[in-house]
Amino acid sequence: MRIVFMGTPEFAVASLDILIQNNYNLVGVVTVPDKPAGRGQQLQQSAVKKYAIEKGLNVLQPEKLKDEQFINELRDLKADLQFVVAFRMLPEVVWNMPPLGTYNLHGSLLPKYRGAAPINWAIINGETESGVTTFKLKHDIDTGNVLFQDKVQITPTTTAGELHDSLMIAGANLILKSAKQIESGDYELKPQNDVEAIHAPKIFKDTCLINWNNSVESIYNLIRGLSPYPTAFTTYIDKNNQSVSIKLFSSEIEKCIHHLNNGEIETDSKTYLKVACSNGFIHIKELQMAGKKRMTIEEFLRGFKVYQELKFCV
Repeated sequence: MRIVFMGTPEFAVASLDILIQNNYNLVGVVTVPDKPAGRGQQLQQSAVKKYAIEKGLNVLQPEKLKDEQFINELRDLKADLQFVVAFRMLPEVVWNMPPLGTYNLHGSLLPKYRGAAPINWAIINGETESGVTTFKLKHDIDTGNVLFQDKVQITPTTTAGELHDSLMIAGANLILKSAKQIESGDYELKPQNDVEAIHAPKIFKDTCLINWNNSVESIYNLIRGLSPYPTAFTTYIDKNNQSVSIKLFSSEIEKCIHHLNNGEIETDSKTYLKVACSNGFIHIKELQMAGKKRMTIEEFLRGFKVYQELKFCV
């Protein structure tokens, strides 16, 4: 069985690796073109490309997926099957090319959390479980018939980064299971129930801004659902009347009745800093000020004087 694999970030490498480790015939790997990054704007290879080169695999990096030269190169590979993990939207001429179809690995239990950010939104919405799904691509994004699913539990403290790593491993195992069953011909595809669909749109900066008028539960879930990236943030006006942004990486909940205005802080200036919201306080545990390193709240309080009138913007 001749397989073409498409992917970009580290999340996809685990799936590519498990196919290689199990001696599948990877005739091509498609990933994004090298891009300038960092202060020196040097060209950076995707994680998938680095791995593929290390393993001596044939790498294709099309600028446009409808480019005629790329389509011809892909067709010449004569793939029986294609797997897609954390890549771009494919045109029909690409996903409909192999006789056994093109299968995508998605980081949710479809039809829940269709879209670009399923890991983040599952935690932001307070879900207690997530998972991975392999499904056969068709026109509408994330709507194809399901091949396999595997559940992963979300604890009350799980962050997006931790869920990402768990789903990466679960997803690789599901890709291997999918390859085996497709090769044997012993499998059944099940349609998704659109009534149960939940959308997981791309995360924008506005999504990451904390509203201290919200409940402690929703703010806590937002912080861990965006940690470590792209990170929830808040702002305050300093003594020079300048707006200052602070990223929050981890926190704890204190539910209680209080008399502070939402966004006001309470601190002993040594070990804790908590922020008032609608039904209690959020205890900030790790943060990062603009231009500074990530630090614990104790480190922050040792190095920065917290003004009594400090109040986070709501």
